[in-house]
Amino acid sequence: MAPPYQPLNAREILELYFIENRARLLDIASFLDRLDRYQGAEEARNDYRHTAFMRAVEILTSDTTGRTAAIQTLFSDPTTEPLESAVGLKAAGAWDGGGQ
Repeated sequence: MAPPYQPLNAREILELYFIENRARLLDIASFLDRLDRYQGAEEARNDYRHTAFMRAVEILTSDTTGRTAAIQTLFSDPTTEPLESAVGLKAAGAWDGGGQ
């Protein structure tokens, strides 16, 4: 019989997930470095997805709770009216402010 579930404490979570999340941060740093190095970097920085991404990084590094919900909300379309048609549209991962 398995012992009863015991939730992890913060130190145990750090021990268990640090390396995995360190790798994720390095992936993000690499992504941003690539954007900066290549032709069209200024245009990319003016794209709504880059703006949303950088805002998400600010939320991520804040000391507030609820970062997951705040970032999900940031990337989400806040409108409540359905589109007449989604034909030809594709997911972009961030809301473009209605500019489509």
